[in-house]
Amino acid sequence: MSLPRVAPKQSLSEHYQAYINALSSSAFKGDIEYSYASRLAVATDNSVYQKLPQAVVFPTGVEDLSLLGKLVNSHPLVKFSARGGGTGTNGQSLTDGIVVDVSRYMNKVLEINVDEQWVRVQAGVVKDALNDALRPHGFFFSPDLSTSNRATVGGMISTDASGQGSLVYGKTSDHVLGLTSVLANGDVLETSPMSVTAAKEMAKGSDSYATILRQVIATCVDKRKAIIAKFPRLNRFLTGYDLEHAYNDKNETIDVSRLITGAEGSLAMVAEAKLSLTPIATYKALVNIKYDTFESALRHAPAMVAANATSVETVDSKVLNLAKTDIIWHSIADLITDVPNKELLGLNMVEYNSNDEEQIKQRIATLEASLSKAAETGEGGVIGYQVTFDKADIGRIYAMRKKAVGLLGKTKGVQKPIAFAEDTAVPPENLADFILEFRSLLDSHGLQYGMFGHVDAGVLHVRPALDLCDIEQEKLMHKISDEVVALVAKYGGLMWGEHGKGFRSEYGPEFFGDMLFTELRKIKSAFDPLNQMNPGKICTPVGSNDELVKVSDPKRATLDRTIPIAFKQAFAPAMECNGNGLCFNYDTRSPMCPSSKVTKDRRHSPKGRAGLIREWIRLLSKEGVDTKSLTAEQFDTSWWQRWRNSRATHNQDDFSHEVLEAMNGCLACKSCSSQCPVKVDVPEFRSKFLSIYYQRYMRPLKDHLVANIERMAPIMAKAPSLVNGFLKQGWMQGAIEKAVGYVDTPILSQPTLANRVKEKVAHYHFDRLNQLSDDEKSKTVLIVQDPFTSFYDAGVVEDYVSLTKALGFTPVLLPFKPNGKPEHVKGFLRRFANTAKNTAGFLNEVASLNIPMVGVDASLVHCYRDEYVKALGEARGDFHVLTVHEWLAMVPDSLWQQKVQRKTKGSKTQPLALLSHCTEKTAMPASEKQWQSIFNKLNQPVDIVAVGCCGMAGTYGHEAEQKERSLAIYGLSWEQAVKRYPSNNVMATGYSCRSQVARIEKFKPLHPLQCLLQLVA
Repeated sequence: MSLPRVAPKQSLSEHYQAYINALSSSAFKGDIEYSYASRLAVATDNSVYQKLPQAVVFPTGVEDLSLLGKLVNSHPLVKFSARGGGTGTNGQSLTDGIVVDVSRYMNKVLEINVDEQWVRVQAGVVKDALNDALRPHGFFFSPDLSTSNRATVGGMISTDASGQGSLVYGKTSDHVLGLTSVLANGDVLETSPMSVTAAKEMAKGSDSYATILRQVIATCVDKRKAIIAKFPRLNRFLTGYDLEHAYNDKNETIDVSRLITGAEGSLAMVAEAKLSLTPIATYKALVNIKYDTFESALRHAPAMVAANATSVETVDSKVLNLAKTDIIWHSIADLITDVPNKELLGLNMVEYNSNDEEQIKQRIATLEASLSKAAETGEGGVIGYQVTFDKADIGRIYAMRKKAVGLLGKTKGVQKPIAFAEDTAVPPENLADFILEFRSLLDSHGLQYGMFGHVDAGVLHVRPALDLCDIEQEKLMHKISDEVVALVAKYGGLMWGEHGKGFRSEYGPEFFGDMLFTELRKIKSAFDPLNQMNPGKICTPVGSNDELVKVSDPKRATLDRTIPIAFKQAFAPAMECNGNGLCFNYDTRSPMCPSSKVTKDRRHSPKGRAGLIREWIRLLSKEGVDTKSLTAEQFDTSWWQRWRNSRATHNQDDFSHEVLEAMNGCLACKSCSSQCPVKVDVPEFRSKFLSIYYQRYMRPLKDHLVANIERMAPIMAKAPSLVNGFLKQGWMQGAIEKAVGYVDTPILSQPTLANRVKEKVAHYHFDRLNQLSDDEKSKTVLIVQDPFTSFYDAGVVEDYVSLTKALGFTPVLLPFKPNGKPEHVKGFLRRFANTAKNTAGFLNEVASLNIPMVGVDASLVHCYRDEYVKALGEARGDFHVLTVHEWLAMVPDSLWQQKVQRKTKGSKTQPLALLSHCTEKTAMPASEKQWQSIFNKLNQPVDIVAVGCCGMAGTYGHEAEQKERSLAIYGLSWEQAVKRYPSNNVMATGYSCRSQVARIEKFKPLHPLQCLLQLVA
């Protein structure tokens, strides 16, 4: 059969189409998107729910938000939901109306007032980005949360977010000094604390603010006693609309901002915020206390709070064990070590902050004395502890704790720990008993679960493992939700202590009671009488027949369960995505998904691409595609038919084209496969998609050029002068760009590698090498060639040959064998499998010699370890190719000492700068430190420079349609990093990285091995 066209119903409903048309012809400055892919990208968040919106708009400021509302006055059926980072765990921002995404443009820090200790920001600024801007001034925005590197301040305000340290720092609402918000009718609302007298005077008016103030006075002032009596005295006082704190009876003030904060966008859209700041403490310490049971950790926490700790965080053994399998553990393994002959089943992370060094040392000394005694006697289940005062180390430990949310999704099997009743808040003294009963409840249903959270505030995140594609387990989720509501009430707590209501809004009436819930509805009526702002969340207006959203509403699994198992297995890396959104990490120095950072488009992220693939295979199954056919290159489509399909205008509505656009933006850097907590590997399913897509449509010529580069390069290298002569001509480069879509075509190395090393290396001869003694083999190195360094950067391979000889080894250059990675990147999967099979056969034969094999380009070496395993399985064999740094780390210290004793010739007083290839440092997280350690043996200091992707990524940067993005990605982190060091001190491990720097900066950095050669030759 042939691959069918996939054309989902994409047309907007009539009233939304009319609204979008009006918005498009208005003065709206932002972006308006309503493609199926754009809508899908915001149809999910970090929850289990899914709602497809009608459109997505990206406003640029207050004026755009106001215009959105004013136009709605003529289109009363249109609904809105504001969205920031999309990190909500309860579907707070999901809607079938219009998503208003403030993260793309409204992300600026507007003003910092150090003297008065406040900052003014736009709603879309990321929390960690704000703290980066504040840090040089000695301040930070203190409410913390695990998703701080992608969560926006607007989202924090909408959910009244908090996290670690809330016992001391409070919640977001405790730091909101004023808000600029926009109502559904477009009115701009400026709110800040005012006296009750002033509020009553303003309430006499006829504008929107007057209407709101009248209701606030009637509810929050007149019903004060009932409000105080209803809610428990908890650090986590989240109630939806904060009726208690909107009125301060001590100083007789009213603050409408306290209602908007925590309203989940159901009252107004937050545009800007004025926030109070907290001074950064000069001294910090973290005590990691280890326990024999998780219960011991819970019961010991109150003693830590009583010992004046700033915060007490806890994780259970499931989270710790998952962390140990993640890339992040490499950074903290020596900070949380195992206890000999003891099983670590619980961990409390106890933090102390102070501006008084003696005070913090005294507190830690007192705590250490009690912990040492407890560890000796086993009192309280304490089995050990570790203390660190280093802020960088503390940051790394908290990074592991923050990643716990995503790590739980890495649990093996179809049942995954999910969020739905996991931010309950009870008085801390009740927490241990509450959790034990909670665990008994889950145990009674035979469920596995993970736990972590803020024991100092009585909040623990409990995530039961369920497969929601199983209808019976989805029903069980609803049942457990109801049971937890009753359990929370029993222990005097709240159902939502941190993550808001969202689809749990149905429990609102039960917690508020009829009278107070009616007051909530009156508040909603004053702000949003037509129920246009995130309808269904928290409450509906008085008199409205609209319903609240429910726990049982449609979920991602509602759609996923319709996908055939064979399709899910074929695209397993896409199906694993749980919406955690770590791929939205704003930090430009993070290697995670450079295309998402530079485009600010959720489609161009691992989460976005995984979501598109999920929907694509779902729609394919609806088209009747045989499950056996959804494997690479099984569709029977002739060349002629593919050409006709590509030319046919009626195929332009094929959803496959939208998926292709998102996949083409991927750099195939593979950072997601290591950085994502659940290892969503976009390049893997991207290759499968391309393979299938191009069985219906014609491939572009550039894809054939890239896929054949490994076969063309050796042929061109036979006449490098002739080839380079043509490539250096401007008209030739222009012709290649026009005909192929390829720019800045690299020239071949001259002299060629063969000519450079013919007098320096031994020729490969299996029988001769096999006859070497074990001692001779230990002093021999087999160099595995790759197409890029061998034919385009041959000087690096030549220098590696010289380096091995300088260290006393005999280098042997193996015959060039195609690696196949270019074929895999472009989706030529059948060809890649054949290439991998042939090359693996050769390398397995060579491996039988028991002589180290080393590849110069780490990205290509990683292909042997990853793509070969997936393509060949056991047929890959057991050959192992080392990277240069792995081999150098095995060189005996005595050889390095000899070089030091002879005085290192090329040593520099200034440190060298190491800029690592993103694939290398994410797939091999110890690589940077290994390079640093190798240089240390020669007394040469090396700075590990934190950079993201360089933007070249193999041939991505050479594609004409991607060049602008490629250069923009370089500008995110590499440009600044390279300029900080003299050009001759800059080292780059990746061939593509060195090529990108050469293209932009007009000098080519050295490979670290070349700098080592300068030191030892």
